[in-house]
Amino acid sequence: MAIIITDECINCDACIVECPNNAIYEPDQDWAYSDETELSGMVTSLDGEEIDADEQHDPISDEFYYIVPEKCTECKGFHDEPQCAAVCPVDCCIPDESHVESEEELLKKKAWLHAE
Repeated sequence: MAIIITDECINCDACIVECPNNAIYEPDQDWAYSDETELSGMVTSLDGEEIDADEQHDPISDEFYYIVPEKCTECKGFHDEPQCAAVCPVDCCIPDESHVESEEELLKKKAWLHAE
């Protein structure tokens, strides 16, 4: 499953540099699949949908840092545990129960994001 940042976030910036998928964004910041990934232009998503990886999407939160679930792999293939949760001083990076994925799915997402 993906990780979510709760509203207890103090916007300390510790998590953002730790994310290997650039799935964490500042409050009120637009996001794109192509941000710090190998994706660019029109690509086929893991569910077979054609998407523009460079398209800017509206922020998920305008109050605190947020994680884009479509880009979060829980650091599978990079680290043994989610790095955002490991460095969070207020423990607000928690499993997102609404985005449950198997380890295999997370590793496929990692490969897709980084063109492996």
